[in-house]
Amino acid sequence: MNKGISSIPINLRVYSPHVLNLTLIDLPGITKVPVGDQPPDIEYQIREMIMQFITRENCLILAVTPANTDLANSDALKLAKEVDPQGLRTIGVITKLDLMDEGTDARDVLENKLLPLRRGYVGVVNRSQKDIDGKKDIKAAMLAERKFFLSHPAYRHIADRMGTPHLQKVLNQQLTNHIRDTLPNFRNKLQGQLLSIEHEVEAYKNFKPEDPTRKTKALLQMVQQFAVDFEKRIEGSGDQVDTLELSGGAKINRIFHERFPFEIVKMEFNEKELRREISYAIKNIHGIRTGLFTPDMAFEAIVKKQIVKLKGPSLKSVDLVIQELINTVKKCTKKLANFPRLCEETERIVANHIREREGKTKDQVLLLIDIQVSYINTNHEDFIGFANAQQRSSQVHKKTTVGNQVIRKGWLTISNIGIMKGGSKGYWFVLTAESLSWYKDDEEK
Repeated sequence: MNKGISSIPINLRVYSPHVLNLTLIDLPGITKVPVGDQPPDIEYQIREMIMQFITRENCLILAVTPANTDLANSDALKLAKEVDPQGLRTIGVITKLDLMDEGTDARDVLENKLLPLRRGYVGVVNRSQKDIDGKKDIKAAMLAERKFFLSHPAYRHIADRMGTPHLQKVLNQQLTNHIRDTLPNFRNKLQGQLLSIEHEVEAYKNFKPEDPTRKTKALLQMVQQFAVDFEKRIEGSGDQVDTLELSGGAKINRIFHERFPFEIVKMEFNEKELRREISYAIKNIHGIRTGLFTPDMAFEAIVKKQIVKLKGPSLKSVDLVIQELINTVKKCTKKLANFPRLCEETERIVANHIREREGKTKDQVLLLIDIQVSYINTNHEDFIGFANAQQRSSQVHKKTTVGNQVIRKGWLTISNIGIMKGGSKGYWFVLTAESLSWYKDDEEK
């Protein structure tokens, strides 16, 4: 009711043969102290309102500053600099030139020397309140303004670039140029919007509320599309390949081939601890007797304890896979976002199904580990039994002792021309466990 503000503009259209086809948005000056019924944060509110308009790339900013105040304190220029640091859209306007103290002028400002702007400054002299009350018309005001600039010694030389008519001309020209420059971007932006709207129309075109069969068909299509998308994400033949992170089937693959082995490596046993456990197991099985041979039961007890440790990493892998499947479901239901209830229900049903399977999968994994624990096949070819271990150690021992051991060295005459060219000839031979070599002399070079 009393000096409050609103960001809803009051639209006023002026029809006249003497005005240009321009849209002017007159924004309030920044109020520092609230008056009347203005809220305490009036300065912030006005600033926000001004920002709504001047941040738009397609508008020019008229930074209006009175000549009888310090230009360095101008709020208009400060805000314009924030949103237009290059000064591509800002035109300075200096008012109240006729109200300056005697002996002072704004010549440096108007010649663009004090605070330079790329598009420069235009000085204007408006009607005073007394002129308005005295019904002084616009034409007379413009003539008075023209006379002021022509007769003022500081502004006489730039009178052609001053005044309201020149400002109109500059605005018209600059706006035309600005529109011409920004039009290609606008066109691209509009084409982008048009395409997105066409895609949206495509999504909605199947839906006619009066035809139930269309609804059913559309519903089935969407559910089928969801199933196809889900399969593609898992199988890895999707139409949109994510280049930023792993998802779907690739992530599950990573869980099995990287995360699972890592978890197993992480639970590596402490050898000292294991030796102690083996020792206790053997002694406990022998009981009061002092044993001669290592009992099988001790071996089995220790091995079973190690196999059971696989349960943790295995169940953790199942949890990670489940989580990724549910994330994949959420990504696939994004296409159903236009139908929130369908989206929600699809997500719920599929997630419930995955959760049911989770229980069965974990049971199966635990069963597999239990199978391994219940019977240890020591005849398996991968199993290093005592005999195999002995055989392997003897092989390794033989290899290291024989190695590339020299068996015989000496001169030998070869008379078979097929092997050595040049008839019978003496060579220095070296026979080792792995090869037979010959040289021209006994230095074996």
